[in-house]
Amino acid sequence: MSMTAESMNEAQMTEWLSKKLDEVLPAKLQEIDEARTPALSIIATKGTLDWAYPPFILASTASALGWDSSIFFTFYGLLLLKKEITSDVSPLGNPAMPMKMPFGPKWFQDYDWPMPNLLMAGVPGFEKVATGLMKKTFKNKGVASVDELRELCIEAEVTMYACQMTVDVFGFSHDEFIDGIDYVGAASFLPMARESDVCLFI
Repeated sequence: MSMTAESMNEAQMTEWLSKKLDEVLPAKLQEIDEARTPALSIIATKGTLDWAYPPFILASTASALGWDSSIFFTFYGLLLLKKEITSDVSPLGNPAMPMKMPFGPKWFQDYDWPMPNLLMAGVPGFEKVATGLMKKTFKNKGVASVDELRELCIEAEVTMYACQMTVDVFGFSHDEFIDGIDYVGAASFLPMARESDVCLFI
């Protein structure tokens, strides 16, 4: 015979509620989790060409998957929000960067060209050459430019935040940056990052 709420004492009521919660709560939590939109927060700190790609690629991809995506640009990463992106790449001090040629026969392109630091530091304009080679390599492989990826993020409604402290420290003005971005400090962004499913520091 089942007991009514009126006939239960406190201990019985607690036991009954606990049992019901064990039956109902897991399925309800799973339902809530499946209905929730995942969120991605990225902190972009670098402004060179090779470091400009990851935040835009990851954020635009996440948005394409239906995620809420945001990027917080601070220190040199702030340069990626300038109206004109003039980022270069420097092989100097970057041993993980092979110098492969984006032209010529396949054997020529597949060869890893060792570039000693003395050459990279001493030859005028070497960074511009390396930047040009990297841009051509990406173009040959069908990879969008950084400007195109940023525009894709804007179209995908990725929220972009500029670090106001960095703007002040570097002496920038808001009219140097693209439209549609918010200017916030770390205290504003950290709570957003805390609520994200994935938070990346780049």
